[in-house]
Amino acid sequence: MDKLPKITIFFWIMKICATTLGETAGDLMSMTMNIGYAVSTIILIGIFLATLTAQLLSKKYHPMLYWSVILSTSTAGTTMSDFMDRTLGLGYATGTLILITLLVTILAVWRLTQGSLSVEHIKTFKIELFYWITILFSNTLGTALGDYLADDSGLGFAGGAALIGGLLAVIVLLHYYTNISKVILFWIAFVLTRPFGATFGDFLTKSTEKGGINFGTIGSSLILAAILIIFIVYTMVKEKRLNREIVYT
Repeated sequence: MDKLPKITIFFWIMKICATTLGETAGDLMSMTMNIGYAVSTIILIGIFLATLTAQLLSKKYHPMLYWSVILSTSTAGTTMSDFMDRTLGLGYATGTLILITLLVTILAVWRLTQGSLSVEHIKTFKIELFYWITILFSNTLGTALGDYLADDSGLGFAGGAALIGGLLAVIVLLHYYTNISKVILFWIAFVLTRPFGATFGDFLTKSTEKGGINFGTIGSSLILAAILIIFIVYTMVKEKRLNREIVYT
């Protein structure tokens, strides 16, 4: 029951693309379409639960389905975070601290009850459920952290994306040149790709006066969706070709 993709460079490219798309699509619904954070969150949580149910009931890895769940956690995480930070008035710093606490708690419960946080051998329903709950909260945290870096820290959208990009580069070096647990590095990188996507998404959508490049939520979402689909199709074709070569040999 191998229901998750292999962790390759393509995985990380698609993860960043999906989380950035989640930021722009979430803003498209809540702000551009003026639906609001609360209603958008309800709608997107419903979509997340629908895609998650299909993923949990599936018996093998389906790329389109898997990345649909990733995307739904990202869009829902965007509006959930904005609802907490803006509608409820908690602010980016407080929202970030709350979400960090929740995420650490989930990871601790997962580790204590299942014995490992590795995503290489997710074979049971319970572990997969932990996996997706962790992803939902990590993506929600990423939005709050990204907004904090872009707005409250004074770095701006480009500066926030550059900082997170630098941290991700450090994680890559630690992965290849140190003996630090690969599981720990994976989850740190997984969490950091979300604020990178959040700040980069804002950089794409916001006006030049606000430090962005003014692609807008619609234009940015369409571009990112096209890139994500291209990579999904490419990895599907590559995997089928590899499986065919294995059978023939």
